Amino acid sequence: MNDTSLKIAQLLRNMLMAKSDAERLAMGCSMFDDAKAIALAGLREERPGMDDVECRVQLLQRLYGRDLGELRSKRIAARLRLA
Repeated sequence: MNDTSLKIAQLLRNMLMAKSDAERLAMGCSMFDDAKAIALAGLREERPGMDDVECRVQLLQRLYGRDLGELRSKRIAARLRLA
């Protein structure tokens, strides 16, 4: 579904492309940070007693679990828990 008119979509694209590579990268990083904050808030709401380290482990699973594979994911989780 797309409710944005072609004219507005093109205007937005032009505005984004007028930004430097560094500005677009910063925007993407900021959006990713926001997405992580939202995911962490959801985790904390689901499990109110979970500590910060376990929240990070669970966030890792949500974001990268399948891509990392089970063994690599477990290794990273173990390192997070030791830090």
